[in-house]
Amino acid sequence: MERNSEKYILTDSMEWENLGGGVSRKFLGFDNQIMMVKVKFDKGAIGSPHSHFHTQATYCAAGKFEFEIDGQKQIVNAGDGVYIEPNLVHSAVCLEEGILIDTFSPIREDFMDGSGVSYFGDKEA
Repeated sequence: MERNSEKYILTDSMEWENLGGGVSRKFLGFDNQIMMVKVKFDKGAIGSPHSHFHTQATYCAAGKFEFEIDGQKQIVNAGDGVYIEPNLVHSAVCLEEGILIDTFSPIREDFMDGSGVSYFGDKEA
């Protein structure tokens, strides 16, 4: 199935999707090959350890996070980037309230249809 987001995604009028555990998101653009998501973390919120077959590149737009990728920890601040190879176990802890811009290739179908459990926690929380 071919799919594309709108050409312009103006986030001021968008509601945050609450993922629980102090994490919310907004979809910024996607097609079948790529997806960009803005993810807001409260201080202390955790992106639980998980892996997926997607390539991921993340930009830290605000805040401070401790990432762990394949057993290696690194503090990431606003302006820093993170690259995560497919299938590596990774996680993040928000040390200072912040925003990450996650980019995935291909698109995260589990994000689109809700079939997978969110790695940020219970969506109903």
